[in-house]
Parts: sequence; C-alpha cells; structure tokens
Amino acid sequence: MKENKKIAAICLAAGQGKRMESKVQKQYLLIDDKPVLYYALKAFQDSPVDEVVLVVGTGEEEYCRREIVEKYGFTKVKAIAIGGKERYHSVFSGLQMVKDADYVLIHDGARPFLTQEIIIRCIEGAKEYKACVAGMPVKDTIKLSDHEGNIESTPERSKVWMIQTPQAFEYSLIKEAYTTLIEQEDRGITTSIPVTDDAMVVEYFLKQKVHLVYGSYENIKITTPEDMRIAEVFVKKQP
Repeated sequence: MKENKKIAAICLAAGQGKRMESKVQKQYLLIDDKPVLYYALKAFQDSPVDEVVLVVGTGEEEYCRREIVEKYGFTKVKAIAIGGKERYHSVFSGLQMVKDADYVLIHDGARPFLTQEIIIRCIEGAKEYKACVAGMPVKDTIKLSDHEGNIESTPERSKVWMIQTPQAFEYSLIKEAYTTLIEQEDRGITTSIPVTDDAMVVEYFLKQKVHLVYGSYENIKITTPEDMRIAEVFVKKQP
C-alpha cells in the first residue's frame, strides 16, 4: 500500500463552531463519551497514514496533547500546529509542519465518521491523479439562485456532488498552491473566489484537475445541534 511513499494527514480542529450554539467547541463535544475529534484521529491512527499533524486553536495545544493525543494513545500525531484566522490559514500552518511527505490528506476534525475505506480511496486517488477529494452524489435536485433569491438555473443532478474531506494531494502540489495563495495575500492581492476547501486552491492557482472519489453519506460534518443527534445514531451502528 505505501510503496515506500510517505503519507501524512492534517487534521483541522481550530474552528470556532459558532453555529453549534454551544460554549464548548464542536470538536470537543462528546459522542458516546468521546470527543468528536477522537474519531477522526482514531481513523488515521489505524490507517496506512504515517504521521498526523493536528491543527488547533490558539491556547489549546496543551489541552489537546494531554486530553486527546496522549490520553487515547495517538502515536501518529507527530506535531500540533496553531490554526489561523481562516481555514486556509490553518491548512497552511499544518502544511508547514509536515516533514518529507509524498502525499498529504487534509481532513476536518469535525467529521468523525471517517472510515478506512475512504482513507484508502483518497490515498489511491492522490497517487493516480495528484489531487482528489472525497464526496457523494447529491440526492436532491439543486437550484442555483440569483441575488434576489429567485431560481437562476438547475444543474444536472448527475453532475452535482457534495464535497467532503479528506482531500488528498501530492504534497509538493498542495504546498505550492497554498504558498502562492499566502504570498499573494501578504502582498495584498485577493483571489476572486472565497476559499472554502483545498481543491479550490489547486484548481485556481495551478489549474490542476481534481478527481472525485466516493466518501460516504455518513461522513457528515458536525456543524449544528441537529448533527450531534444524527452522530449519536451513527456511532451506535459502529462495531
């Protein structure tokens, strides 16, 4: 599986989770007596990934090291980085801490139902296509609206996917794309797109095609209180 290639993962846990309506950040909320973040790190610990960089909020380094990494024996977590203002700042911070990797998976720590099958599909996708993302075809009809809230168009449903994480890349590729983004930002140059995922960065700056691989309809992101109730159901189905 590894073919002497080093595989790293960046697990993002620096979000504020404002839509959760909780004083506790969503990555530390408990599902079946374990924090949300535990489940993603456990998946990477049991996977072909060689090392994990955990990205946390300012001031949370020691708490995460003691209460999550050391407590649950996540020996593949080799570094803890500090996140930034936006998600892309946090990803760049994590990329800076990755050492000598050939491929890197970037995953939101608020997606607890990551499986070995998804991880392996992402690794294989990165090796074959240089860039790939996990996702699933949408089940509903999607409408695009104008600025007045009127329907503007209806994309063909068979071509529309819900994008998830992990998103996996050749390390040199994603590092170059993010370095370009940050350098432009430092020079006061803003992109014409809001950066909401990693695929957008390589698409925009390097014109790199990004391949889609199947994630899972259960690979949800914990964002609102309703998601926690769904997560409780999903975790009870696990072996």
